[in-house]
Amino acid sequence: MRIAVVAGYAPSLVNFRGPLLRALTARGHEVIALAPPEPGGSAATEAALRDMGVSLLRYPLDRGGVNPHRDLRTILALRGHFEALRPGLVLAYTIKAVIYGSLAARWAKVPETASLVTGLGYGFGGLDGAGLPGAPQTLSRRLLTGLVVRLYAKALERNRVVFFQNPDDRDLFARLGITAPDQRTLVVGGSGVDLDHFAPAPPLLADPQTGAPVFLCVARLLWAKGVGVFVEACRMLKRRHPQAVCRLLGPADDVPDAVPAETIRAWRADRVVEVLDPVADVRPHLAAASVFVLPSFREGTPRSVLEAMAMARPVITTDAPGCRHTVEDGVTGFLVPPFEPGALMRAMERFIEEPGLVAPMGAAGRRLAEERFDAQRVAAEMIDALPLAPAGPAGPSGAGTAR
Repeated sequence: MRIAVVAGYAPSLVNFRGPLLRALTARGHEVIALAPPEPGGSAATEAALRDMGVSLLRYPLDRGGVNPHRDLRTILALRGHFEALRPGLVLAYTIKAVIYGSLAARWAKVPETASLVTGLGYGFGGLDGAGLPGAPQTLSRRLLTGLVVRLYAKALERNRVVFFQNPDDRDLFARLGITAPDQRTLVVGGSGVDLDHFAPAPPLLADPQTGAPVFLCVARLLWAKGVGVFVEACRMLKRRHPQAVCRLLGPADDVPDAVPAETIRAWRADRVVEVLDPVADVRPHLAAASVFVLPSFREGTPRSVLEAMAMARPVITTDAPGCRHTVEDGVTGFLVPPFEPGALMRAMERFIEEPGLVAPMGAAGRRLAEERFDAQRVAAEMIDALPLAPAGPAGPSGAGTAR
């Protein structure tokens, strides 16, 4: 089958969907990826995809804005690609790619569509109890959320299967009527993690210079990722334990929820946390950390947590959708309430007062990654559920958590 995979960000095709794309091409399918242009060029992405046997086409996409004219241009460009390619299946992921890819596939009369919901994001922030708790409930935000819900429902109504990365998002879509009661849905283990690439590293009980555990947060610099909560928790921690080491690693972004540049500069200046520049390979930083921290407010399934677990690092994250499913509280790390830097600080302090927790919790996290989040297993579950044969009566699959 010729399969078109629509992404909202080209590098994610390699970093997050790589195992799935390789598995599809290994089974003899022709895979064409579609993604918007990358700032600074795309030679590395194109080369990596070419090595997988995947070609790459471009389409215009305004990732962070809501402009009807630009969004219409996106739909028309995708429809043109689909009419020229005549794929048997369109598989899309990330919010705009799912909505506009599914609509364009319908208009281009593509036989089958499927989508992967990788998280809710800013568009659901105006929905009480479902989006980002504590987000400003402005009229404009509520209107945006209502529009996103309607667009999702229209786009997904003819999807053969909709994949989710956690059961909370699946249940929310059902409750809002975005997915139909008889529609096939499947919960998979996020994007999975390459267990060989992210091999276990020896536990680091303490920084050689300070004698204290090293706490590392890897995340895009967005308020929704909880990076502000992390900085405040570190500030509180260092009042009690000045020797503690806290590091924040991640790129800035140009979306409404981004941490302003002046705030990042202030964090660098006060040195409560070491704000590190983005890197292509996070493994050395994970190896140099004792404990991984992600106080995000909501996720699909946080890939950064899976990478830390695979490298045998204990994890502190929030008891929030997407995050709570990655940690066994008290076994592989700790769950804390979102938006509470004091609770986060106390969980971090446990590893200072009880450094013997680092090694066993890290080892338990690695075992959990092997059991639940192996990228090869996630890819196989998705392929088993995709409509890769001539259309027929939909039936249940034993893979994943389906309903």
